[in-house]
Amino acid sequence: MTWKNKLAGQVREDWDKEIDVFQTQIDLRKQGKIEDKLFAETRLRRGAYGQRYDNGQRHDGETTRELAFPSNGLTKGPDTVWDAPGMMRVKIPYGQLNAEQLEVHCDLAEEYSDQILHVTTRQDIQLHFIHIDDTPDLMRRLAATGITTREACGNAVRNVTACQYSGVCKDESFDVTPYAQAITDFLMGHDDTMDFGRKFKIAFSGCEDKPCGLTTFHDMGALARVKDGQRGFKVVVGGGLGAVPYKAWTYSEFVPEAELFPLSQAISRVFGQLGEKQNRSRARIKFLIKKLGIDEFVRLVEIERKNLRHDPRWTAFLSDLEKLDDKPGKPGSELEAAVSGGFEDWARHNVRDQKQSGYGVVLVKLPLGDFTPLQGRAIADISREFGASAVRLTADQNLVIRWIPRADLPVVFERLVDVGLAEAGAETITDITSCPGTDTCKLGISASRGLAGELRRHLSLVKERDEATENLHIKCSGCFNSCGQHHVADIGFLGVSRNVGGRKVPHFQLVVGGEWTNNAGSYGLPIGAIPSKNVPKAVDALTAAYAAGRQDGEKFREWIDRFGKREVKKLITDFTKVPAYEDDKSFYTDWGDPREYTIGDIGVGECAGEVVSFVEIGIADAEREFFEAQIALDDGDSEKAGQLAYKAMVKAARALTRELNPNLSEEVDEVVAEFRKLLVDSKIFLDQYAGAKFANYLFRHHKDGLGDGSMETSRELIEETQLFIEASHTCHQRMLAAAVAPAAE
Repeated sequence: MTWKNKLAGQVREDWDKEIDVFQTQIDLRKQGKIEDKLFAETRLRRGAYGQRYDNGQRHDGETTRELAFPSNGLTKGPDTVWDAPGMMRVKIPYGQLNAEQLEVHCDLAEEYSDQILHVTTRQDIQLHFIHIDDTPDLMRRLAATGITTREACGNAVRNVTACQYSGVCKDESFDVTPYAQAITDFLMGHDDTMDFGRKFKIAFSGCEDKPCGLTTFHDMGALARVKDGQRGFKVVVGGGLGAVPYKAWTYSEFVPEAELFPLSQAISRVFGQLGEKQNRSRARIKFLIKKLGIDEFVRLVEIERKNLRHDPRWTAFLSDLEKLDDKPGKPGSELEAAVSGGFEDWARHNVRDQKQSGYGVVLVKLPLGDFTPLQGRAIADISREFGASAVRLTADQNLVIRWIPRADLPVVFERLVDVGLAEAGAETITDITSCPGTDTCKLGISASRGLAGELRRHLSLVKERDEATENLHIKCSGCFNSCGQHHVADIGFLGVSRNVGGRKVPHFQLVVGGEWTNNAGSYGLPIGAIPSKNVPKAVDALTAAYAAGRQDGEKFREWIDRFGKREVKKLITDFTKVPAYEDDKSFYTDWGDPREYTIGDIGVGECAGEVVSFVEIGIADAEREFFEAQIALDDGDSEKAGQLAYKAMVKAARALTRELNPNLSEEVDEVVAEFRKLLVDSKIFLDQYAGAKFANYLFRHHKDGLGDGSMETSRELIEETQLFIEASHTCHQRMLAAAVAPAAE
């Protein structure tokens, strides 16, 4: 009997029909009757992603293990797209799973995946190594528990996130849970969200000064407020991390709750109509608002709002806001006596008081965001027996169990000990966030999970830690896309590569100055690239300097501002050096992967010292200019910062172009023209995303100038310069590989 028949009557009719349609589309694609481009968007809108596949091995930062594929029997690398396991992202609105839903996820991980459930930074669950033929059955089994994967990916409204403490937080204005669920239902599949050029992300926060909602880097953020006794929201728009981070603009300081949904619909219309469609690197709403200006954007949205036909769904949910309230299984109670040993250390960071007397929230620290089916079922049992039969996933890639009577905390701790999930230190320096990186992501440049795993191990060895450093946040991304949210960490890392002696070496850019609190109140900037194997030493040096030099109560970001990025750069200089391959081959491998490091299809080769020397020196000079631009920005000289950043791009372009035109002058117009002709038009200058979008940063500023010289404009230019320089490194490696290709043949 098929799962469709087994679950007959248990799946919503519209969801059942959607899954039938997807099954048909899979069959038609196999027959060649649907184009690749169309089918790709079709499967993405249903949460089915392609992923890196590494000959049946997964490098998770701590171990390398062989994979089993229970439903498809794969034991070797795929021959065709239909043999290649992919990733299924499951959309979990505001991160909440009831016990039954969690158990079904555990079943699916065992039967279809590699027996790992991965929590993402957007409160989703990801299952890796899923065969495309299994996805309809997987979708049906989720749908029978009230979960859909629809629009978990693709050019759509992605999972709506919210503070994991909504409804139990002492500081919130009100519980945002019902609003997050209702807007999920309202916008899913809505006509006005079907024509986006890129994804659209929404987040809710119950207050403004805590980090849980992280509204500042969302396309639309809603912060709960009460004005004159009326509920409403401060609405921000156009935030985003990614390659070039933007802090959201304030759309309105107060939008009444009844107006939130029509406003979201009007914003969607403007984005769908005017957002970029061709150039995907500029297709997020942040670029549209930057282009129009916030005042013009607001004017256009208000016009659309007036033109909307009334929809009863805008306010229907307001009549039953208590519908989603948690229902605790036991009355609250207090912990009668102190409990020593491991419990005391665990409770210090892993238990948070609720606003409801007698209850606590338990934070379960998930190493690298992963847990097993055995662990998941244990958590489901704990939530049923002691909590409200539900858990919430967090943006820190952990999960929380709410409504635990405080008297039961010791028993809950022991139950977590039994399944290996009682590690202390949630939301501390050892609780490191990471994207999948090179493990499974096709865009990964360096092993962010591998680095995070090593940092966890390394930092956990410290027996006594200064209180100031204990609560720092470290976040790792494998590329520029910032899926690990490195821009808003105290200490962030993004994966890059460098060429040393003709070989590629995994590196990470150090990013400092981000702020996790105040809904991710500020973004950090890169300081310099460190070889992956030296990152733990650099973290030790940085945290030691902070502990020794901070003033009373001084936060890390404040210390960075006072200490200065120039001094931070000096601090890490020794760690940026890479030994020769013959002296230490370990630097030429990445964390968690014993093989020699490589990236994409760029070959390993060496070139004549003179040519390599010139290009490397030229790009290094560009990096120096780029760093001076950051210093100028820190000093408040935004105009100078913009000029230096643009100059750095020109230097990097000239370094590459002179390799192909030895007579190239230093005249900017000539450099840009020759760079376009010799490197961009010839498709030699390709960034990591299979296009020359970073080159357009140079061309745009050469044509249109450097803008108004404001802090905001110069900061954006600095971010673009960093991406251009990193693309120049990649281009240089490609040129080296091409130079040795004839000899290899």
